[in-house]
Amino acid sequence: MKLAMPPDYLLVDGISRIPLNIPQRTIKKGDSASVSVAAASIVAKVTRDRMMVDYDRQYPGYGFAAHKGYGSADHLAAVALLGPSPIHRLTFRGVREHVREGGYDSRNGRL
Repeated sequence: MKLAMPPDYLLVDGISRIPLNIPQRTIKKGDSASVSVAAASIVAKVTRDRMMVDYDRQYPGYGFAAHKGYGSADHLAAVALLGPSPIHRLTFRGVREHVREGGYDSRNGRL
């Protein structure tokens, strides 16, 4: 995603800098220390939740609309049954154990 206006300065929630050539400040527990970071955190979470509802339609059976991608018991059970979807992070515990040989197969929608 490209921003219409590039930022002049970044406030980063956490201790790790973002590898961009933009001045920035990391703020440990930034959402409780900065109103700007807290507001951005809310926007990000609402955006993620909306994306999960869309993913729930694209990849039925995983329950994305309900658990919003968090590793709930229902989510992990769906991954164990169906295998990871293309949007799953394959390095996460609870997902990587169910990666199937050969990668994602678009004919049947499975990894």
